[in-house]
Amino acid sequence: MSPIPLLTPTLETVRLRLRPFDDADADDLFALHSNAKVLRFWDGPAWNDRSRAEKFITASRQKAEEATGVRLAVELASDGAFIGWCSLHGWNPDFRSASLGYCYFDTAWGHGYATEAAHKLLLWAFDTLNLNRVQAEVDTRNIASARVLEKLGFVLEGTLREDCIVNGEVSDSWVYGLIRLEWKLTDDRVTYSNPASDAASRQRTSST
Repeated sequence: MSPIPLLTPTLETVRLRLRPFDDADADDLFALHSNAKVLRFWDGPAWNDRSRAEKFITASRQKAEEATGVRLAVELASDGAFIGWCSLHGWNPDFRSASLGYCYFDTAWGHGYATEAAHKLLLWAFDTLNLNRVQAEVDTRNIASARVLEKLGFVLEGTLREDCIVNGEVSDSWVYGLIRLEWKLTDDRVTYSNPASDAASRQRTSST
């Protein structure tokens, strides 16, 4: 039996709007993923082909159609400027689990946007998908991204040694987990008021 597609939501916070990707996002998306500074701790090299952006958008829609996750563009509520994206992928309805990922322009770092967007997406997911567990992986050198996860209530569970090799550079990954009980205990205490801990809001996750 074919899976029931996930309805990709449009979510709003005081400062942000999370929405489904549109074909018109391709240029901004390519600019994001071709930025070597942004992709410094990613699990793949920066893009050098604009068609990657078009494939990314198509894949985003397929995730929802195949019921494996949702990937949302993130824009400023004030002017609609695209600043990055946030996603839940690897959705497993049997295990009630998924993985969190995000990527933002360096000009958006230091404002708490990554925490704010992820918090809104997690609120939706724990309610709509009845999640029990969310996992995230981050390069061990990416301290700012690890702090984002910790502010959201994620707990460091272990280290994947020499997990990635990008352009010949070997790196380790931290594995973080957030379970439903912990989310209920920490949700109302999540804040976005410490921008220094959100300086590099991008995470080791699949970029396709």
